[in-house]
Amino acid sequence: SDDSRQDNGVQSSRYSAISPPASPEDQEEPFSTYFEERVPIPESPNQIFSFRKLWAFTGPGFLMSIAYLDPGNIESDLQSGAIAGFKLLWVLLVATIIGLLLQRLAARLGVVTGMHLAEVCNRQYRPVPRIILWLMIELAIIGSDMQEVIGCAIAFNLLSVGRSGYVLVKPDQGELLKGMFLPYCADCGPMQLEQAVGIVGAVIMPHNIYLHSALVKSRDVDRKDKKAVKEANKYYFIESSIALFVSFLINVFVVAVFAQAFYNKTNMEVVSTCNATGSPHSNLFPLNNHTLEVDIYKGGVVLGCFFGPAALYIWALGILAAGQSSTMTGTYSGQFVMEGFLNLKWSRFARVLLTRSIAIVPTLLVAIFQDVHHLTGMNDFLNVLQSMQLPFALIPILTFTSLTSIMNDFANGMVWKILGGVLILLVCAINMYFVIVYVTALKSILLYVIAALLSVAYLCFVIYLAWHCLVALGVSCLDCGSRVSNPPAVFIEERSEYDS
Repeated sequence: SDDSRQDNGVQSSRYSAISPPASPEDQEEPFSTYFEERVPIPESPNQIFSFRKLWAFTGPGFLMSIAYLDPGNIESDLQSGAIAGFKLLWVLLVATIIGLLLQRLAARLGVVTGMHLAEVCNRQYRPVPRIILWLMIELAIIGSDMQEVIGCAIAFNLLSVGRSGYVLVKPDQGELLKGMFLPYCADCGPMQLEQAVGIVGAVIMPHNIYLHSALVKSRDVDRKDKKAVKEANKYYFIESSIALFVSFLINVFVVAVFAQAFYNKTNMEVVSTCNATGSPHSNLFPLNNHTLEVDIYKGGVVLGCFFGPAALYIWALGILAAGQSSTMTGTYSGQFVMEGFLNLKWSRFARVLLTRSIAIVPTLLVAIFQDVHHLTGMNDFLNVLQSMQLPFALIPILTFTSLTSIMNDFANGMVWKILGGVLILLVCAINMYFVIVYVTALKSILLYVIAALLSVAYLCFVIYLAWHCLVALGVSCLDCGSRVSNPPAVFIEERSEYDS
């Protein structure tokens, strides 16, 4: 068949080698990439750990971690603090650890194969699933871009909370540590449960998996040398751990500020304080004794009412910085995803223009034609949109990193296969719950019908990807016509155009 063949007694399948595309010399114009010049790795013979090498590998993990601090994450943090106090900090910790484990898989794929996830998908999936997968990830990138633009628009309207807010509020350190390391949520109801689900959805983003698998290609690693590849995987994991630890601390600061200052506050208390300080935004909050509900816009207003205009401006600047820096991750993600899935061979300028136009144009239209109150309310919808796209990054990354025919000796072992499968199943289930809660709150029969029809098509495609994944994980009884196989690795060692 076209999926397998015999060459000199060595079995090779579609999954047994990642064939390089045509060499650059065969093209009329030179094909440039972002990795024409790679960072050299210093030699350190007989050293178990080298800070010089760690410094050489530092970069991809920190760039990836910026996405863990985008305006969508900040809004999830402040809502968590205002709704549940310190009780959901452990959820943030667990979600960050899960994110780190998934980023580890992405980095390993890029280091071992020399290709990022979109490029591997392009070579391993059939044309129709490949195009659908690309479209789904593009939707996730558009949603991420929208959140970043929304954050910037709100920041300009307020003209942010990090360390200075933490110092002003002085959170109870005992309660903070208790909430972080004791997995409990006493007296929590549906609202707190939905917020916990929202934290997971905000932290783990699909386009970040594609991004990290591409960024690790920027280092000059000899993929023919097993020791060099193993060493690269080690240092990338250490760097990613440090980067995500820093982003986790910043997220904790935001949760702690709103937990200490605004947990169990009522709307009337906020209105009274805002009126006393002469704030022009007191009309944002209803005149009742219901528990305060905040978003990224109201959060800045509340800070200004309780801690003065300086706190409001600090919040606005922080959201602006988060939006602008996160836009960088969206930019790179969009270009890597489109180039990989479509195998584009255009000039760099043409590729940048196309990939950013697809993501930014819808975002700018929304920002232009909606006021700030409607913009901040869109974040819930965008979190749902990105939650729905998670399987389209998590399932492929587990599939390909579990195949010895692609990863050789670096394929996931049984423990990682089981752990990865459980984690991905858990994350997808949590996010599906989040989507269901959001849809049922719409209270529209027409929207229910549309959602039901889309759900059927969506689930069919997820089942298709899961089928391939299960075969890759070793469930051989499902291998009936699947293109996935797991024979001994047969690698083609020629450098592809992406390595040239």
